Amino acid sequence: MAHINWDDFEKVELRVGTIRAVSEFPEARKPAYKLEIDFGGAIGVRRSSAQVTDLYEAEDLVGKQVLAVVNFPPKQIGPFMSECLVTGVPDEEGRVVLVTPEHPAPNGVRLF
Repeated sequence: MAHINWDDFEKVELRVGTIRAVSEFPEARKPAYKLEIDFGGAIGVRRSSAQVTDLYEAEDLVGKQVLAVVNFPPKQIGPFMSECLVTGVPDEEGRVVLVTPEHPAPNGVRLF
């Protein structure tokens, strides 16, 4: 495992956002959803592709808060431009479990 210093960590903008819309992403190589996530006034709404179809139904994701990296450059994923990276961890079967705050938090608040 490579070590980073505190300055490296401070560069990563991990922020809370609320999923506002979810749509299917049939062009993705692995099953995924297209998400629209509201990060509040200063950041606004960002789009992301998330491979979370194994554990989450699209309608259950709307209104859910997630933790995402918002300062990566946009990334083209097939015909879709992803503007942030939603975080998740694998369960015992390799399915992605979203990283979420335990209690509601303001959109845009930064992880510290």
